[in-house]
Amino acid sequence: MWQVNESGWGTSAGAAHVRQDSPGLGFGQMLRVLDEIDYGILVINANSQILQTNHLARHELLTGHLIASVSNTLTGRNTALSEQIQMGVEHACRGQRKLVFLKIDQRELPVAFIPLSHPLETDSPSVLVLLSRQNACDNLAVRMYARAQHLSPSEEGVMISLCRGLEVADIAKENGVAQSTVRSQVKSLREKTGCSSIRRLIQRVNSLPPVVPALRIITPMPHNASEFAHP
Repeated sequence: MWQVNESGWGTSAGAAHVRQDSPGLGFGQMLRVLDEIDYGILVINANSQILQTNHLARHELLTGHLIASVSNTLTGRNTALSEQIQMGVEHACRGQRKLVFLKIDQRELPVAFIPLSHPLETDSPSVLVLLSRQNACDNLAVRMYARAQHLSPSEEGVMISLCRGLEVADIAKENGVAQSTVRSQVKSLREKTGCSSIRRLIQRVNSLPPVVPALRIITPMPHNASEFAHP
């Protein structure tokens, strides 16, 4: 595997020096890295056959809400969704990035199709499929951020409620407290985090690194070696 030598940063070329003489991450380690990212990630070929997935993508496929794996092929819950997926794959195989919105009733899943090979290259084309994170408040980094800012459990709860889009009145009703109590907690939040407004606080939370909260026990997909599927 390629490995980046940090001493290469700041060179005249403006890029890191890449070494081939040092061992990089093994395949199993790389899969574990992908499993820790709070976005569903799949790699498919031009025929939509699934080559690799991370933990959250496997979870999304097995729930079958909007996408599924049929005979190890990425498909949609219905014909219309399958056609959108096919369109995204075709764009990516032509070297174009494509964003589609898969939707049934109130459930929506934005999906990005990213080409991993150039149309003029001789190797078999492959496509990176990125699924949106369903709920930013489930990001473990939010809890980590709360601890780093020394937020109390109630302040952390208010912060998460704000990120869910709730107003002060809604938060107060949900927790059975006075609105003045919630306003005091919001003020404390702003002071501890150094954010000048609720909007700024939400922007900061949404910009946190996507860390998966916990690896759930899940059945590995056929293309993922079972030794790399961990609970």
